[in-house]
Amino acid sequence: MQKLNFPDYTFRFKNSENKVAIFDEIRKKFIVLTPEEWVRQHVVRFLHQEKKFPMSHINVEKIVKINGLTKRYDIVVFQPDGTIFLVVECKAPAVPISQTTFDQIARYNMSLNAVHLMVTNGLNHYFCQMDHAAERYNFMPDAPQYLPAL
Repeated sequence: MQKLNFPDYTFRFKNSENKVAIFDEIRKKFIVLTPEEWVRQHVVRFLHQEKKFPMSHINVEKIVKINGLTKRYDIVVFQPDGTIFLVVECKAPAVPISQTTFDQIARYNMSLNAVHLMVTNGLNHYFCQMDHAAERYNFMPDAPQYLPAL
């Protein structure tokens, strides 16, 4: 797989039915290794190891209803009170990040109401903080660090 713009992490792999699978620490099972899954697994490690979010606060690939349609978000990070702190949209490295990508995560966030958004293709990362009152997002230079409640 392609080298991504993240620190180097160690992953578990296995071959199954002529396909490579990667172990997902969140879902506790092996997942077929696609380019997008490669990015997703790096983001999970980045959020846990670099930004210190507990694994128990990270969720991947769950259904969300958007305007009556069933969609799946890539990664959500919850706060201890159960509210959503961060929504992450992952794309394969070959997929450029565009306005369409931001529109997609903004639609998801209309239902999720996260404080922060992250969009990445593994090579380019964009971080935003939501300004719900003004209905816009403000770009940030880096992902927020986990701050446990005092």
